[in-house]
Amino acid sequence: MHVRTSFRWLAVTAAAGLAAATLASAPAHADDAKAPDGATASDGAPGTASAPGDLVKTEPSAFHPLPGQPTHTKAWKIHYRSTTAKGAPNTVSGTVIVPQDGRKGPRPLITYAVGTVGVGDQCAPSAGFPRGTTLEANLIQQLTLRGWAVAVTDYEGLGTPGDHTYTVGRAAGHAVLDAARAAIRLPEAGLSADSPVGIMGYSQGGQATSWAAELHGSYAPELKVKGTATGGVPGDLPKVAAFNDGSYGAGLIFMAAIGQNAAFPELDLESYLNPAGRSLIGALRGSCVADGSVLGAFKKISDVTTKNPLEQPDWRQRLRESQVGTRAPDAPVYLYHALADELIPYGVGKQVREDWCAKGAQVEWHTIALGEHVSGVITQSPLAAQWLADRFAGRPARGNC
Repeated sequence: MHVRTSFRWLAVTAAAGLAAATLASAPAHADDAKAPDGATASDGAPGTASAPGDLVKTEPSAFHPLPGQPTHTKAWKIHYRSTTAKGAPNTVSGTVIVPQDGRKGPRPLITYAVGTVGVGDQCAPSAGFPRGTTLEANLIQQLTLRGWAVAVTDYEGLGTPGDHTYTVGRAAGHAVLDAARAAIRLPEAGLSADSPVGIMGYSQGGQATSWAAELHGSYAPELKVKGTATGGVPGDLPKVAAFNDGSYGAGLIFMAAIGQNAAFPELDLESYLNPAGRSLIGALRGSCVADGSVLGAFKKISDVTTKNPLEQPDWRQRLRESQVGTRAPDAPVYLYHALADELIPYGVGKQVREDWCAKGAQVEWHTIALGEHVSGVITQSPLAAQWLADRFAGRPARGNC
């Protein structure tokens, strides 16, 4: 694929786990202190909502896959309580989208995790939905056309103060599960505690949803999760980083490093950066994936650091903590990966399958024989949605471990 075309596709849903390399960033964000104009507080104002999934504030929004495109939905931007990778309470933003189709009674809910959009706040899905610029909105519309409600997390630090904790698996899994809790607690959405829940995401969203699937039983067992559809999963961050070092996907390594240091500021990655690295990281903090990918393209870790942080024990430990496959999801999983994935090696995704299968998970694995990283989500999205529809209908899942 021509490099220019690759960058355009990367903007749709680029590698989540182009893990950490060099990089500096800021400490994890503080909670918002004040609701925006027109917002209403639900389940408590800031400082009173304390349980994961509690709504801190809500405001009307809109859902447009393309600028001005009607969707016959209602949408709300939400701020909700979640939990950092270290177990501390935080506030995350997101969007709840509900079809206006006259349906009576509870409807299924998808908690959806987007692929890489960048680390600048303006890149958050909730910022793009009203303008019709969120790149996976067309895939999300496939779900609302089925009559399903959708909750889309912005992830920690994306659209809220502080740096986005990009590629930090536990934080992302919490944000995905708590987005579902928040949607159920939003009175206007018309959902209930008995609403069946599906988890769906690819690339960065594949890491987030895989972590959500693994954490469900211990972190949010009250959610009626029927299954998880996840693909392009960057299950082993060091392997993905090594694969992309010096390649056109290298910019995502550096964005991932910003994310790791945001979650774990004691890593003090500023001390690893040379002047070129400090300039790059400063630019990436305000970038979305298209420009961020260009900024970092073909750079090596050694080009922007005085010492490789990936060789340090504290960095290695933190990256291991985001490994996917260390526990079995407690609901069926539809897992897929492109054989020719040029950003997240096929072997990394296949290892997730092997690890889950070895732990007794019910996994339906699909190899995408034709296509690459981004075409994988486009071609598989309808199939993954139908798989979730079968779970909502009570049809038995068929694993192929």
